[in-house]
Amino acid sequence: MADKTQKILRGRLLSFSAAPKGPDDTQAYSYIEDGALLVRGGKIAACGKFADVASSAGEETTIIDHRPHLILPGFIDTHIHFPQAQVIASWADQLLDWLNDYTFPAEMKFADKAHADRIAGAFFDALVAHGTTTASAYCSSHPASVDAYFEEAERRGMLMLGGKTMMDRNAPADLCDTAQSAFDDSKALLEKWHGRGRAHYVITPRFAITSTPGQLEAAGSLLQEYPDCHLQTHINENHNEIAYTLELYPEAADYLGVYEGFGLLGRKTLLGHCIHMNDRELGVMRETGSVAVFCPTSNLFLGSGLFNKAGLEQAGVRTAIATDVGGGTNYSMLRTLDEGYKVLQLQRQRLHPLDCFHWITLGNAKALSLQDRIGTLEPGTDADLVVLNARATQPMALRMETAETLSEELFVLQTLGDDRAVVETYAAGKALKS
Repeated sequence: MADKTQKILRGRLLSFSAAPKGPDDTQAYSYIEDGALLVRGGKIAACGKFADVASSAGEETTIIDHRPHLILPGFIDTHIHFPQAQVIASWADQLLDWLNDYTFPAEMKFADKAHADRIAGAFFDALVAHGTTTASAYCSSHPASVDAYFEEAERRGMLMLGGKTMMDRNAPADLCDTAQSAFDDSKALLEKWHGRGRAHYVITPRFAITSTPGQLEAAGSLLQEYPDCHLQTHINENHNEIAYTLELYPEAADYLGVYEGFGLLGRKTLLGHCIHMNDRELGVMRETGSVAVFCPTSNLFLGSGLFNKAGLEQAGVRTAIATDVGGGTNYSMLRTLDEGYKVLQLQRQRLHPLDCFHWITLGNAKALSLQDRIGTLEPGTDADLVVLNARATQPMALRMETAETLSEELFVLQTLGDDRAVVETYAAGKALKS
């Protein structure tokens, strides 16, 4: 639930209005040294200099002083697996082995609602600890896992996206549904949760290997019936995965052609990984507005390959960045930025820290088509916020003695920061971490 009280959060404010075109593009962001946010009814009512906001707020306002820390929009994670909280840090070879050895056995446990409830609590604790206020998650194939996920989000007042994973082949029988049951379960869950409070339902076929043509057709029918919903799946993560997909769908021009043929693409389609893309696929991604989601820690951990951000964006493809826990190795968007920076450095694609913090706030909000609600400090938007301390650890504090610019401070945060750098996390104005 949103915090109904009126409060002022004081600190150094940083937010973005566009993707910075370079380190000197001060028009793309707003930085206020002694700033304040007036928060009322879970929304940002005013944003500006502290003196101006405080003078107009009235006497019945609590002031929470976060100086000298930075206050930003809450971090947004565009691809994560809720049932894989106990799979993270599992040794394996590559993607398909990892799924069979660890992921599928872990997900079978979510048939038990009590287990799903317990993991949901721990999962959301981890998100909040790391400053993430919104995520798009895969639940398991069990409807109870979706209920556990959204119930926990509702208790905390968080804007979350998620859905039941649809999978009817190439997985253990206890984890498989059918094309019809996946459609029926997903529709019932969608009608129960989508638009309830801050919940957004996501139609979620795992990937082409675990869905028959009939199931992908069912997913397309759902998306056509509920076009305001998101759809999420995986694509072009691993060479063996691609080869197997084309064996299962020999009539498809390529991997993306499978999803294209069932009407699964569009501006609210989130395609995890997009590492090994061909030119035709890039053109279709651009034409449909589908989003390529970069999962750097997962891609490195599973040896999948290097995401070509510059190539995708030069082709006109929208991009997002995500943790991909449990293939990903950390819940932290700061750690994700650190690994993403290295992936791009290997390809001589330098990523400036201003670009990085735009990406995990407004950039990811735009990728989710939710920039009117989250990812910004604009008045009228939801008061989802993170407070960051760039001196949280001894190595960070030592480095900060020589930092002279905002960009240097941001780079310290993304290179050395983790949950210890997150002072507080607010969802709809409510402090959740403390």
